[in-house]
Amino acid sequence: MLHALSLGMVLFGLWLLLSGFFEPLLLSLGVGSVIAVVWIAYRMDVVDHEGHPIHLTIRAIFYWPWLILEIIKANIHVAGVILRRKMPISPSFVEVKATQETELGQVIYANSITLTPGTVTIAIEKDIFSVHTLTRTATEHLQTGDMDRRVTAMEAHSTDEQNKSGSSS
Repeated sequence: MLHALSLGMVLFGLWLLLSGFFEPLLLSLGVGSVIAVVWIAYRMDVVDHEGHPIHLTIRAIFYWPWLILEIIKANIHVAGVILRRKMPISPSFVEVKATQETELGQVIYANSITLTPGTVTIAIEKDIFSVHTLTRTATEHLQTGDMDRRVTAMEAHSTDEQNKSGSSS
């Protein structure tokens, strides 16, 4: 039930942010639509710790700024590669091992790789990710394992917190 309430608050906040309307009729229609969406999602049994991972909130607040900075740095790198007269690209496929314990952690890691320009996650086989990289620099950066460690740290802390809350109910 906590996930459903949290989802409702997030959806209503997003609706307010995107619409900007504060008239009573439109606010009530927004509330009604959020309630309908949350009810449908709840009935479909997709409102859970993976569908709406509120247990990651605190760690994600620290992970997202780091990821945004990495995306900006990769954008600058890829733009520099494109603007050079002789583009120094060396496309390749690399396999990296993921250390996340849950599917949600692996999805966050795979999406983080794909969001970073110059790298795309192509396939996932258990804990091995096949990634296409555009340059050697992108390959080397991926193979340092920094992103993997950060996602694992975010997931590990939230998994511990979830186990504590799950065992007390």
